[in-house]
Amino acid sequence: MLTPSVYFKLSFPEPQTHYVEVLMHINNITNKQFIDIKMPVWAPGSYLIREYSKNVERLSAHTVDKRPIEVDKLNKNTWRIYNNYEAVHIHYGIYAFETSVRTSFIDNSRAFLSPVGIFMHIEDHIHLPTTVEVELPIHWNKISTGLALHGDENIFFAENFDVLYDSPFEIGNQDTWSFDVDGILHECAMVGDADYDKDQLSRDITKIVQEENRIWGSNPNKYYLIVTHNYQHAYGGLEHLNSTILATSRFAYKQAFSYKNYLSLVAHEYFHLWNVKRLRPKALGPFNYNEENYTTGLWIMEGITSYYDNMIVQRCGFYNEQEYLHQLANDFNTVYNRPGYELQSAARSSFDTWIKHYRPDENSQNVSISYYNKGAMHAVALDLKIIAETDGKYKLDDVLRKAYEQFYLIENRGFEEHEFQQLAEDLTGVTLKEIFEAAHTTEELDYNSYFNRVGYELIDTLANQVSPSIGVKTAYQEGKTIVKNIDRDSGAWIGGLNVNDEIIAVNSHRLEENGKVLDYFLMHTLIGDNLSLLISRDGLIHTLEIPLLPATKKAYIIQRKDDATLAERALGNIWLSI
Repeated sequence: MLTPSVYFKLSFPEPQTHYVEVLMHINNITNKQFIDIKMPVWAPGSYLIREYSKNVERLSAHTVDKRPIEVDKLNKNTWRIYNNYEAVHIHYGIYAFETSVRTSFIDNSRAFLSPVGIFMHIEDHIHLPTTVEVELPIHWNKISTGLALHGDENIFFAENFDVLYDSPFEIGNQDTWSFDVDGILHECAMVGDADYDKDQLSRDITKIVQEENRIWGSNPNKYYLIVTHNYQHAYGGLEHLNSTILATSRFAYKQAFSYKNYLSLVAHEYFHLWNVKRLRPKALGPFNYNEENYTTGLWIMEGITSYYDNMIVQRCGFYNEQEYLHQLANDFNTVYNRPGYELQSAARSSFDTWIKHYRPDENSQNVSISYYNKGAMHAVALDLKIIAETDGKYKLDDVLRKAYEQFYLIENRGFEEHEFQQLAEDLTGVTLKEIFEAAHTTEELDYNSYFNRVGYELIDTLANQVSPSIGVKTAYQEGKTIVKNIDRDSGAWIGGLNVNDEIIAVNSHRLEENGKVLDYFLMHTLIGDNLSLLISRDGLIHTLEIPLLPATKKAYIIQRKDDATLAERALGNIWLSI
């Protein structure tokens, strides 16, 4: 019996309308009364059900000689094609006009295709190889993708749908150039106007790649593609098997701070080439594209990667010591300035990412944290404890390299969290139980017990300051001061202030744009006293009595200990590769 084969052809007859037309040819499907084709509901690396099938239009099927074939839609992302034919041709259109690294976007100048929202697979046949042909509009001349060419210039091959779904397309007139790093061809594709220096980017990205290759010991690719979407305001990225899609400000490259942030983004997504895409929890591959894929391990995958991105930028010499320590301290400030850290652990944040992380609301800060930041905090604890207890013989680098070798290169499987812990302990001889357990509770580690051993300390610069606060964040919109967030257990929380309330006056003094009236009364009213707020809520005027409570804001810094021993300083130098 012949193996079924799948062939796609993409065309853009009217790109200014934001549509791509998809022809799906399925061959060698004899002895079946019907086939079901499905579109994924989420994108690996972005843990949210995005319902890509909502953009599918005009799906129809016909035989090779153009006879129509009956089609039924079974559910939100499944279509049943009835057939007694060896070949079926399916046509559908996709509307694409959402600017993100996870979703497709088409206009008259370009197309970015997130493959999970473009291509459909035959149910239970995710393993089938496929080819994709791209028909370029007359004024477009480039296709950038991680897929290999299949003979002709605009035809690409994927060995299965897992590979296809992990290989986005950038199509248009993007600026591209290539350079070699350790025998691996790297290509950059810049989309949109921006003032960048190709030679500088090539040099700086080369340093990042070389450092990450050193950490992991080998690189699984012969080719890697970096696509950057340049917007007025943007920041983010999504990892793929041999490519990444980044978004940044078009002005980022000429400003030192923002350029280093861009390099950190490159380092983060490139690190995922190993950590997540290959070294992964069992739940993250093979994927179920039809529903959520739950894991408590994102604090390991994204948290460790978030710890390393800035560390790699520091190792490459782009950050100095103080700049790096400032970036690391930001993880502590981000977590500890969200009341939700007392309610949600890093592991629970990982598990609940499907309903919380990508769907923040006005109360998210009170009930949740990010596994990115909290995971980075656990990662630095792991690294420092390993360094301290092995006198610098081992670092977290060594654990990751060994885990990659064992779970991916040798066993080619996902790991359970306890297996990762056991491997780390067996390799280093260090007991790491308290850190792994802390990831599953809201009990806080004593992070200075780790920092101090390598000659550093974590300090809250506001710890000895007592100042009054009502615990709100506001925004000035159309001449009005609007409440945007309220901290749990703050004066505003207790006094009944609501998000979206307009604050009109404080203690009978009208608010103005610069906020000085509110600041004045916060400075000159004692903790325990009340502020009288005149507010508008849904067009009705109310007066609320809001108690002033001590501010809970944290402002952490990380610095060298003045009384660190020579041995501790030596370990600190090993930590920061000084």
